[in-house]
Amino acid sequence: MNCVKIVSCLKGSFCHLRLVIALWLCSYQNVVALPLLPKPGQIPSTSELPSSPNSATFQPIEISPTMIPHYPFHGEPLPPMYPSFPKTYDPVLTGRCPVNFSVISSITAKTASDCTQSLSTVVGNVICCPQFNSLLHIFQGFYSNHFDTLVLQNALADDCFKDIISILASRGANSSLSSMCSVKSSNLTGGSCPVKDISTFENAVNTSKLLESCSTVDPLKECCRPFCQPAISEAALQISGIKMTLSDNKNIVEAPSEIDTLNDCKGVVYSWIAKKLRFEDANTAFRLLSSCKVNKACPLDFKQPSEVINACRNLAAPSPSCCSSLNAYITGIQKQMLITNRQAIICAAVFGYMLQKAGVMTNVYELCDVDLKDFSLQAYGQEAGCLLRSLPADLVFDNSTGFSFTCDLNDNIAAPWPSSSSVTSLSLCAPEMSLPALPTSQTLGSSGCHLDGVHFLLSTILIFVSTLLY
Repeated sequence: MNCVKIVSCLKGSFCHLRLVIALWLCSYQNVVALPLLPKPGQIPSTSELPSSPNSATFQPIEISPTMIPHYPFHGEPLPPMYPSFPKTYDPVLTGRCPVNFSVISSITAKTASDCTQSLSTVVGNVICCPQFNSLLHIFQGFYSNHFDTLVLQNALADDCFKDIISILASRGANSSLSSMCSVKSSNLTGGSCPVKDISTFENAVNTSKLLESCSTVDPLKECCRPFCQPAISEAALQISGIKMTLSDNKNIVEAPSEIDTLNDCKGVVYSWIAKKLRFEDANTAFRLLSSCKVNKACPLDFKQPSEVINACRNLAAPSPSCCSSLNAYITGIQKQMLITNRQAIICAAVFGYMLQKAGVMTNVYELCDVDLKDFSLQAYGQEAGCLLRSLPADLVFDNSTGFSFTCDLNDNIAAPWPSSSSVTSLSLCAPEMSLPALPTSQTLGSSGCHLDGVHFLLSTILIFVSTLLY
């Protein structure tokens, strides 16, 4: 009888109306108001930056400094990921740089955010320095729009470089970017490259091919099947005046001075590309090219692991002394910086090879439960480490939380042990683009993440030999 009453009620117009209202209220809860865009020059907020594509299984994890509990150790320096807010002021400029910096304020604001004082040292390799270099290329291209040259004279380069540093520092950026990123004002001069004016450059280089190759850089293909990078190298060679020698079907540059000239000419090529593209398009392209470079090597400094070697040599079963030494060593190196997921794979292979070379042949990563995330900086108060995305990322500023960033890999993925002690090249690019998925942990459902849609074959890890030229 009760069932009949319920059915008849559902058929009634009043109950039907109540159901419609309930469904409408449920959908209303998911509505999010769109924030207004900031004024030009304002430090970007989280809403400005593009979000990652949604995945049915994996989701990147947003790490905000406000997630970290109150720091209990008074008098000691705060961890780098504590909430921080930049102190801004009006920069003091030289007055001798003939450039209207307000025109490129969007790029300077992004650079200042990515190189903020509190986090610049731990994201310098992956975020800050690539963005700073991109700013310098864009500045050169912007300068060349008003002059018939792709570079600056030495004295002018000094003044403009000082102004750039002053503007970034006034927005809260690290004032020591020059030394941290190994960049000088001479980077704006073209150095030893013989071609520096626009007309000579465009007569010597196939500019239509160069622009077609680099106007849009494919983030999924460029690092493994480069299209823009060879075009830049070819253009740099064409204006360098260097004749390449052929050996074993490979072009070889013989003298170190010629390598410097080629690198200087690459800077001129970047300047021309920046001149032709919109600021944001050029910045996107340059950051993608930088990501290909930084993800080819491990940026961590591995000191001789003597204690680990002594405790773990000739080991066949789990050993408390071995794991204690290994964990203490990794805890030391992980404090250096935040690294990407790809860098972590290379770092694990490099360190594993160091141990193998010293006689540690047992997979101590497996015995001691070492994960990929253990090679990257750990957030205070968090059990999980953070690996950044291999694709370009930015620090995000929010008025309430300060600076934050996105961790792309936060799961317990085991660190890969090198399959052999032979020195060969490590490549994360497979000839066939259908690699097995990474192993997943038991906690995948609670803290899942993805590696930019690329699965890595971890069964065979080889040691990376860096190429001479980028």
